[in-house]
Amino acid sequence: MKHVLYICIAVAACLSSVASAATMEQGNSLYANGEYTQAAEIYAHIIDSAAEQGALTRQMAPVYYNLGNSYFRCQELSQAILAYERCLRLDPRMKDARYNLQFAQTQIIDNIADTRNFFLRTWVTNLRNALSESIWMWMSIGMFSIFLIGAVLFALTRETWLRKTAFYLGLLALVISISAFCNATSLHHRDTLRAEAIITQGIVNAKASPDRSGTELFTMHEGTKVTIRECLGEWCNVQVGNNEGWIKLNCLERI
Repeated sequence: MKHVLYICIAVAACLSSVASAATMEQGNSLYANGEYTQAAEIYAHIIDSAAEQGALTRQMAPVYYNLGNSYFRCQELSQAILAYERCLRLDPRMKDARYNLQFAQTQIIDNIADTRNFFLRTWVTNLRNALSESIWMWMSIGMFSIFLIGAVLFALTRETWLRKTAFYLGLLALVISISAFCNATSLHHRDTLRAEAIITQGIVNAKASPDRSGTELFTMHEGTKVTIRECLGEWCNVQVGNNEGWIKLNCLERI
């Protein structure tokens, strides 16, 4: 009976894999024929199915990329930016997605400067986002292993040149290990909180208080990336650049 069950599971998995491939191929075919809205629906369906199965892994990054391209062709700027951002969360090394994201961001009406982001902070953030959380963590483990080997060699060997080499190599490995661990922890914290979001409505007025009668502070347009600081009922306090204000939750979508 168990053998029959295993065979049924295997057949179901094969059929599911074939169906997914066919669906992806269908979406690509629709996109190639200029039917971008229908292609976006196909890609979104693939992503929803993967999310239900808890399978939003790096392999889904190309689907988000295709979804972003479809939305951009449909002139749905905010959804395109959102898809590119999610693509890069799964696979930061997709250069095409990063290029398309940067191009899409140039189409945003808002140009809100952030004077806090001096070049060193921007460089550190870009370095952190260059790799995924899992890669940073494995790098940290690997470098720490090298540090331990260096420490053992330094403690046991009597050769002066070997002791110096082991000391400096181990010290360098330890620094890289700590840096990689900090990057992995930062990415985990970012993805757990999901504090970054994209404005999805055409025009949004940020207010001084979580109330419709609140004083309007500044205006944002669709596609603008914001950071959610806190939520209160149907309102959330967001920060973009040096500006901070309250908007409704249904005006944005978390990355």
